[in-house]
Amino acid sequence: MSGLLYLSPLPTFWRIVKRRSTEEFESLPYISKLLNAYFWVYYGLIKPDSLLVATVNMFGGVVEIIFLIIFLLLAPPRMKTRTAILVAILDVGFPAAAILLTQFLLHEEARIDVAGLLCVIFSMIAYASPLSAMKTVVTTKSVEYMPFLLSFIFFVNGGVWTIYALLTKDWFVGLPNGTGFLLGAAQLILYAIYWKPNKSSKQVFDVLEDQQQHEPLIPGGLQSNHTGEVTSSYRS
Repeated sequence: MSGLLYLSPLPTFWRIVKRRSTEEFESLPYISKLLNAYFWVYYGLIKPDSLLVATVNMFGGVVEIIFLIIFLLLAPPRMKTRTAILVAILDVGFPAAAILLTQFLLHEEARIDVAGLLCVIFSMIAYASPLSAMKTVVTTKSVEYMPFLLSFIFFVNGGVWTIYALLTKDWFVGLPNGTGFLLGAAQLILYAIYWKPNKSSKQVFDVLEDQQQHEPLIPGGLQSNHTGEVTSSYRS
């Protein structure tokens, strides 16, 4: 589920590659998701028996790096410069400084707690991103800009990681993903209320292509995803 959330921008980047331009798409969501993935990888590596958390976010980190490389290659000069500066600050400088300080200044338990807290902060921001799409659904009484598949994956991903957190008693994983599970359930309820059977498959595909265009600040995803990555974003 986390892998699917990380891969959800694929239609957007396929469009970017086909048109050889990033058009009006923003790079900040992918920069933020990469930052989120970094901290979950670090958390998964330093906490005993949390290798699953690290590995899925390693995959997510690689995906986000590929997306950002494509963005840097095809963005117009001004956006390319802005993206490069943000990557240098948020995806290189800040995580390197935070991890080095945490690693060398704190003892094992405190190190895990600080890393987990950073993960929760960035994941909660990522899981809050669909709120704008939910507001649009209520305002327009239409689910056109909230694709069912992404809402369903968002819901299942949050539920799976919440169960994992309960089984492992890992509240750093459980808090953001429990929130994501509830938000995903709310999206599905809204979908059931406002869905109308007159949307063509082409409209749905176009929404999937454009879903990342106006994504709020991070996220992670989730994607989080539990990892925080969540990621779903919708045009409002």
